Amino acid sequence: MASTGRDVLVTGMGFCLPGPGGAVCRTPGELWETVSTGRSHLDNDGFFRGRVNLSDEEFGAAVPGIPQRYLRNYADVHRYGLLSLVEACQDAGFDWRGGELQDAAVLTARASVDNSVDTYLACMQADPRSIGLRDARALFTRLAVSATATDVANVQASLLANGGPSYTVSCGCASSAVLIGVAANLIAGGEVEVAAVTGVDTFDTDRLQHFEELKAASGAQPTSTTPAARIRWDGPMRPYDERACGFNIGDGSATLILESREHSRRRGAEPYGRVLGQATTRGKAQSALTVDDSGEPLARAAEKCLRGNGSRAAIAPSDIGYVNGGAEGDPLFHRIEYNGVRAVFGAHTENVVVSSQEACFGHNAAPLGNIGAAATMLMMRNGVAAPTANCEKPVTDAPFEIVAAGGPRPLDFDLALSFNYQLGGVSSALLVGSPEGC
Repeated sequence: MASTGRDVLVTGMGFCLPGPGGAVCRTPGELWETVSTGRSHLDNDGFFRGRVNLSDEEFGAAVPGIPQRYLRNYADVHRYGLLSLVEACQDAGFDWRGGELQDAAVLTARASVDNSVDTYLACMQADPRSIGLRDARALFTRLAVSATATDVANVQASLLANGGPSYTVSCGCASSAVLIGVAANLIAGGEVEVAAVTGVDTFDTDRLQHFEELKAASGAQPTSTTPAARIRWDGPMRPYDERACGFNIGDGSATLILESREHSRRRGAEPYGRVLGQATTRGKAQSALTVDDSGEPLARAAEKCLRGNGSRAAIAPSDIGYVNGGAEGDPLFHRIEYNGVRAVFGAHTENVVVSSQEACFGHNAAPLGNIGAAATMLMMRNGVAAPTANCEKPVTDAPFEIVAAGGPRPLDFDLALSFNYQLGGVSSALLVGSPEGC
C-alpha cells in the first residue's frame, strides 16, 4: 500500500461458501460459527469437495428483482458473487437497491476459467446452419456475460447501478488479498469512499479429475521447488498436520466492504477492523512454475507491510499477535511459512501463533484472501485464535505455535498478518489491525 493519511476500515462481510449440512454460509456469524470451532464442510459422503448448494429459491429470495432474462444467462459463479455482495452490503448497512453504492469501487478477484471455457465451447460447437434464432441469441448473450475475466465484476456493478471504478484482478490464490490492497489505496488516496471487494471462483469437478489423470500419465515428479500436492477427493486436507498430502478444491465467494473512517463515522457504522498494509512479491526464479520454499519472497512482503508510512509508524514484528497462514496441505507450503516467519520474526518466532481456515471450506482460490482477512478480524474482535480444521496431529518441526483442531485458543491481539500464495513464486502479505488503532 502507498503512504497515505486516511484510515481504511472493513465495515461489511458477506459470503457464499459451503456450510454445515449442505447449507450455504452467508453471514459473518455463520462464518464465525464454522472457523471458531474448526468445522470442515468438505465431506460429501466420502467425496471431499467444497460444494455450494445454492438453490434457485434461496438465491431468488436473497437477491430479488433480477429479470428472468438475465438470470437465464448467469452461471453459478455469477450467482455466488452476487449473493456475497448483497450479504456484505446488508451487513455494512448499505441499501444495495437504493443507489448508495453508485460511486463505490466494485472490484472482483478471479482465478478459475471453467465458466469461460464452457461458454466458449458451447459457442464453438454450435452449428450456425441449424441453430435457431432464440438459441443463437442466448449463446451470444452468455458469451458476452461470461467469456471475459471481468464477468462477475460487470454483473455486480450492474446490480448496484454503479458508475465507479470496476475491474478484475487475477493473481491466483492471492487475488482477493491483492485487491484489498488496491481498494485500500483507492480509498486512502481519496478516489472513492467505499469499495466492495469480492473473490469468487467455481471449478468443474470432472475437468479437474481429468487434469489429475493427465498429470499422472505425464510421469511428472515433484522436485524441491515444485508442489507435491494433489487434489484429493478421498480424504480431507490437513494443513500443518503430519499427514498433509493434498488439498480439497472448493467453490464459493467472499465479499468485504472497505470504507474510509470518515465515511464510516458519518453513517454510524461499526467496523470489524482496519487495513494497514498489503504487499505482493515474487521469488526471482526464471521458471513460471517454481515455488520458492526459502520463504524470502514472503518475508519481503511482510516486511513491506510493517514499514511505517505517512499515516502510521513502523510496526515491530514482535507486536504482531497472530498470523493467518496460507498452508493448504502440502509440506512444501509448510516450509515456505517456516522460513518466511523465521526471517520476519527472528528470535520471537516461537511466540508467533498461527492457524489456517482453508480446510473449513476448501481451497477455493480467489476468495482465500478475503476469507483470511475476515476470519482474522473476527478473531481479533472475539479475543481468540481459531483452530486449524483437520489438523489433529500437528507437525513437530514448526518453529511457531500451531493452533490445532479441537477448539479456539484465547488470544488478545490487535495486529495480525495474513498470508496467501500463487503458483510461480508469488507471495502476498496483508496487515490488519483493530478498528481504533493499536
